[in-house]
Amino acid sequence: EIAWLHDRLDALLLQVQGSGRLAFVDEHGRTQSLVRVAYAAHNDQPYRSVGRWLIEQGELRASDASWPAIRAWARQHPQRVDEMLHSNPRVVFFREEPLPDPSLGPKGAQGVALSPGRSIAVDPESVPYGTPVWLDTTEPLATRPLRRLVVAQDTGSAIVGAVRADYFCGWGDDAEAAAGRMKQPLRMWALWPSS
Repeated sequence: EIAWLHDRLDALLLQVQGSGRLAFVDEHGRTQSLVRVAYAAHNDQPYRSVGRWLIEQGELRASDASWPAIRAWARQHPQRVDEMLHSNPRVVFFREEPLPDPSLGPKGAQGVALSPGRSIAVDPESVPYGTPVWLDTTEPLATRPLRRLVVAQDTGSAIVGAVRADYFCGWGDDAEAAAGRMKQPLRMWALWPSS
């Protein structure tokens, strides 16, 4: 074991994200050390979204399914949290990595540190790693446009197809809140050099 987490939903979020930071705190709640955990392997079971399970159970509407809504449902239905968690048979295993510079993001599948607001996960069969990509979408729950140049530097099992991207928001509570609500329609252009 690397660590035991206080909240099972934090463990689920770590499993879904595939990497993260763990803060080891003392008995007074002061952070003593930070450790990065990175994806190492999984148990070869298919990933099943707990958000999708909640929709199928009639507990959430598809338009309302987000990480904050999942957390709220779990607080309101503690007796069903195990049932929700067990709906996803995939288990992700992690390895500990040094965190020499806390200002750097985790390494993506391309092997370089991800940059908050500038890195995306893609399907590498459709968009090769290292490709500059122009995004045209909106901020979560806002009408403000999100138009910017990003780089395809990571992948994820839920990112399949040419016009799918997972935007790396960073780390911390604000990043979790933004990422947990991100599911907007997207237009994206892969920028290729002309020959």
